[in-house]
Amino acid sequence: MLVGPRAVLIRGPSGSGKSRLALALLQAADAGWLAFARIVSDDRTRLEATGGRLLARTVPELAGLIEVRGVGIAQTPYEPAAVVGMVIDLGADLVRLPEPDEQTTTIEGIVLPRLAVAAGIDPIPLVLARIAQPALQRPPLGDTGPCVQSAST
Repeated sequence: MLVGPRAVLIRGPSGSGKSRLALALLQAADAGWLAFARIVSDDRTRLEATGGRLLARTVPELAGLIEVRGVGIAQTPYEPAAVVGMVIDLGADLVRLPEPDEQTTTIEGIVLPRLAVAAGIDPIPLVLARIAQPALQRPPLGDTGPCVQSAST
């Protein structure tokens, strides 16, 4: 999901609420809580480390499609690529005060801020609070690496 100038990469097991969170972010932008939100991809995302940044790209055959559980597949405006600024792990083990090393994750050599959200917790208030932090507005630092496939957005 592209949220403002950076994307959030939403990960988690099947049924953990990845698409539901993406839809909530779109609704938050519509309501004016976010300046901008647009889907990059749902279900599969191409990730590529380049120039010290992690790029997320849509898979062409799924471009603009999002699963709405219980409703079906919906078409939505999308961005073909975005720079990832944060990772959200849904269904994660959660501690009240996470250690600094639990607040970052490394993907293809790129270190990114990480927000862990436990199962059963509504992620949208946590995500909105974290997105408001200035660190998300800075480009992530790290090494470059090859393109990979991810299981989720």
